[in-house]
Amino acid sequence: MSRPQAVQPLVLVVEDDPHLRRLLVSALATVGYRSLHVETTADTLIRVVGHEPGLVLLDVSQPNVDAVGLTAQLREWTTAPILALAARGREQERAQVLDAGANDYIEWPCAMADLLVRVRVWLRQEARVRRQDAAPPPRRPTKLKIQGELRTIVVEGREVHLTPLERDILLALAKSRTKTLTEKQLLAAIWRRGHEPQASYLRAQIRHLRQKIETNPARPRHLLTVPGGYRLKLA
Repeated sequence: MSRPQAVQPLVLVVEDDPHLRRLLVSALATVGYRSLHVETTADTLIRVVGHEPGLVLLDVSQPNVDAVGLTAQLREWTTAPILALAARGREQERAQVLDAGANDYIEWPCAMADLLVRVRVWLRQEARVRRQDAAPPPRRPTKLKIQGELRTIVVEGREVHLTPLERDILLALAKSRTKTLTEKQLLAAIWRRGHEPQASYLRAQIRHLRQKIETNPARPRHLLTVPGGYRLKLA
């Protein structure tokens, strides 16, 4: 009886140029990696909610793209390594992109073999981090328990891995005196003033979060929609 093959890591490719996008996706496929590609449009993150990539390849040298802002948005959405691709001679932007949350920066164009080596190194590092984050199950299962600033919560006795943004949503609701926040209040609690995304983006994140923490997302028991906003029920 043959052993089932392990699922290969998913790489998110954020690239507007069709030719370069096909080149990157093809190169990833040659070494067995799955890929999902999107353009740097306003709904980029909404389109990829529901997927948990092992790594993000982001071309920050594309024209008319806010490289720093897009990097920061991606970092809020995922804990996966972000590998930025940029043209030579943009050292100042390099520092800004790394400060915004990118893990690494590679000058482009470069040999595809070199890029794939860097991808492999970061995927291996991410796999190691996720193993280290895993903790033994609690002795007494609880309904829903938020463990401070950690990247996991306990739901019905099982650990659930959270992205930084998902963690911020739950912590904002948990810290509210009434445990209820309107969409406007929740957006203000998580994002800096003037940098709030559209409410539709928040709703997409709520839907994805329910897929993780609810036994039946269609009938949530913990992350509730109430008149005017959302409420977190721990017990």
